[in-house]
Amino acid sequence: MSNDGGTPYGPEDPTSYGLRPPHPQGQGGAPGGNPYAQAQAQSGQGQDPYGQGHPGANGPGQPGTPGQGQGSPYAYDPTQAYPSQNQPQQPGTPPPAPQPPNNPQTPVVPTQVSAHEPPDPGAGRLIANRYRLLSKLGHGGMGTVWRAKDETVDREVAVKEPRVPDHLPERERANAFERMRREARAAARLDHPAVVNVHDVAVEDGQPWIVMEFVRGRSLGAALQEGTLGAREAARIGLEVLNALDAAHQAGILHRDVKPDNVMLGSHDRVVLTDFGIAQIEGETNLTDTGGFVGSPEFIAPERVLGQRPGPASDLWSLGVVLYASTEGVSPFRRNNTPATLQSVLNAAPAAPASAKGPLADAINRLLVKDPNQRPSTPQVRQLLEQAAKPPQPAQVVRVSGPGGGKGIGLSRKGWIAAGAVVVAAVLATVLVVVDPFAGPLPDDWKEQPVKPLGATLAVPNGYGDTEPEPDAEDEHWIRYTDPSGAVYIRLDLMKKSEDSLDEIESSAVSQAHAESRSIEDGTTSAWTVADKPAPEVDVDDDIKYEEKKAAVSTITFTDDSDTDAPLPREGKIFYYRTGKGDMYRLSVLYPGKGDFTERGREVAKTAIDNLKITKP
Repeated sequence: MSNDGGTPYGPEDPTSYGLRPPHPQGQGGAPGGNPYAQAQAQSGQGQDPYGQGHPGANGPGQPGTPGQGQGSPYAYDPTQAYPSQNQPQQPGTPPPAPQPPNNPQTPVVPTQVSAHEPPDPGAGRLIANRYRLLSKLGHGGMGTVWRAKDETVDREVAVKEPRVPDHLPERERANAFERMRREARAAARLDHPAVVNVHDVAVEDGQPWIVMEFVRGRSLGAALQEGTLGAREAARIGLEVLNALDAAHQAGILHRDVKPDNVMLGSHDRVVLTDFGIAQIEGETNLTDTGGFVGSPEFIAPERVLGQRPGPASDLWSLGVVLYASTEGVSPFRRNNTPATLQSVLNAAPAAPASAKGPLADAINRLLVKDPNQRPSTPQVRQLLEQAAKPPQPAQVVRVSGPGGGKGIGLSRKGWIAAGAVVVAAVLATVLVVVDPFAGPLPDDWKEQPVKPLGATLAVPNGYGDTEPEPDAEDEHWIRYTDPSGAVYIRLDLMKKSEDSLDEIESSAVSQAHAESRSIEDGTTSAWTVADKPAPEVDVDDDIKYEEKKAAVSTITFTDDSDTDAPLPREGKIFYYRTGKGDMYRLSVLYPGKGDFTERGREVAKTAIDNLKITKP
């Protein structure tokens, strides 16, 4: 008889934390949308942006025990040391009694800041004559993270204040400070967009304060309090974390504390791995006491529990647990208390994920193999996650081509007989080419949106919100659809010849595309804020036809520096078409120009352009 750490909690047990199932399709945004990219960190309260837990989070004796008003259920104290489990619990030894939660029914509500609340103690303090503390973002066992202002270069930063109890022996205090210096060194050695940037280590009263980039967003742990993720979104986030870990491993660094609270979900679909506070750097001395380890029990690999030497496979195990928790709502190894959790890590076989299917389920199952030598390699995991993150392919439909290479409607053999003669079929195909010259099958998660004032019908992904001009703006004719994250938008403009007193409409769609391309390249465009460096690039494809007339599609790449502290690479597609009456249509699709979302943004642009229907002559 062996103890596997006890049975996992069911949905009615306290540690399910009331997590809700994934939102139904259509509420989570369009393909590639990021429902978490909201500027929630700006208040500076109730968040856990750097893996430090939440204000009021668990104290050192009850990691992970839910309590009233606490933060993320994943907020284990990252600096708590646990004894190494060199062998499983002896048969017949009862596990420690579970600790009941204080109030499991109490919903977790982020702290709200009002103008009447007093500022955080310590706010306004100037660190190293440069960094002005503004408000607390969160805290954990190793420090408190502040939102601060770098007064030298006038930008917001995150500053980690060392938090070491005065009663600790000098040796342990020195270890804690050395961990913070190590965290700075580990992160500073990595140059990867999914790893938090470390700007400086400021010394104040002999103690190191780590200065990092301020990532606007919230942690994956905070997002999971509102509900689990869909499989595609979980795979997308997991892929970014995997790439960050790969960069760390290639630099000889093990993270050793991969968990939802240490994964930031920023704006424009950015995913950032934070908190290298207990990272192991190759060639450096281990700071953990002999026979112990530090980390978050339910995310720690079995070999670390047993005191064996960890490797990259240990971080990949933790990623597997994060993926499981992201889709199922809770780690498969969570139990009443730390000893039982560690026993389940060693002995329990996790239940097969119910929400994750296909490549994602395969990745999770293979990552959670107890033997590190049997786990998949980073390239193998990447291949599975890339497959899981891809949007579903539209159903293939055989279509009948009309003159000029256009595509018409699909007809069965019976349909051909009913149509009569080949001449009739040819006429039918010709009509369809005029009405719908590019269209392919519309994906299931898209819909057509008639826009009568513009004389057009747009194809738009489900979940996009629309914006139109004010009713009294009689000379503005446009509509814009934006995904919930704000990362991508589809906009249709109509420039009417009858209102073109400034002669802004060119003689053809091709001329319009080239004229606007020049304004983008020389920085005179009013559509976007375009940085000089790197120089914007525009490629015009003028070998396009729409309704048997010349059209054009421009591909643009530039850097948006409207926020000088966080310039963003952007990419877009712009379709131009001039009607017989001289009106100019312009369909623009803009999306992030760097990262996993770029390819999906291109798919959105292609589908929107291919399915545009213009009904005005």
